[in-house]
Amino acid sequence: MTASFAAGPAPSFRLDVDGAPVALVTGAAGGIGARVALGLAEFGADVTCVDVSVDGLKETVTAIEGVGRRAVAIEADVADADAMAAAVRRAQDELGPLRHAVNCAGVHDNAPAESMPRAQWQRLLDVNLTGVFTCCQAEGAAMLAHGGGSIVNIGSISATIANRGLSQVHYNAAKAGVLHLTTSLALEWADRGVRVNAVSPGYTATPMAKHPDVWPHVQAYTKDIPLGRMAETEELVGPVVFLLSGAASYVTGANLLVDGGAVAW
Repeated sequence: MTASFAAGPAPSFRLDVDGAPVALVTGAAGGIGARVALGLAEFGADVTCVDVSVDGLKETVTAIEGVGRRAVAIEADVADADAMAAAVRRAQDELGPLRHAVNCAGVHDNAPAESMPRAQWQRLLDVNLTGVFTCCQAEGAAMLAHGGGSIVNIGSISATIANRGLSQVHYNAAKAGVLHLTTSLALEWADRGVRVNAVSPGYTATPMAKHPDVWPHVQAYTKDIPLGRMAETEELVGPVVFLLSGAASYVTGANLLVDGGAVAW
């Protein structure tokens, strides 16, 4: 029997397939967030850049404007629901209806589980898990109000594995929570036009990975990555753009591992 394929439009990697190319990126002052924000601009989006320090966003905004797109810098703590709701309102006032969002903001530190202070545990979960929820809540409400959109949350391979040599039970737990939060929101909003997915990077050449507490372990792990190296931040842009774009119109609740094969051994 010969297979037949119905004719139809080819999937598009353009970010404006489902509406105006307006995006918001948290954690946009550096690392993956900064590179993703620029990457979305390179794919045609105007971008609101959010971080806890507006001064740190200047370089990202300049880079976005350098490729001919508009950019807005907003100082906000992702763990503050009121601040994120205000950030989304300002983003829409200045750039237009929000259709795409990437939640990259996060913190990292280490401590033995048996002696970790409660305040250290709580602050990391406030930013890395509750902060992702408050962002999705504000972004999702805006998208639901005008017909839909797409959100990508940045997870981690640490949601899937417990990294050898790193005492980061709070970080691993928060990232695992991000993945189930992503799935839960995807199902809750699926019939109203908002897709929610996650990208989980492996070891990536960012300032966080080069922190003195982490860098020796990262160097040791690199030799065990099937592709033989860490990721560069620009290698996260393509997976994020794919999930935001019309090419992923039938993808929601997914976690895309971008780890060079690290967790496949």
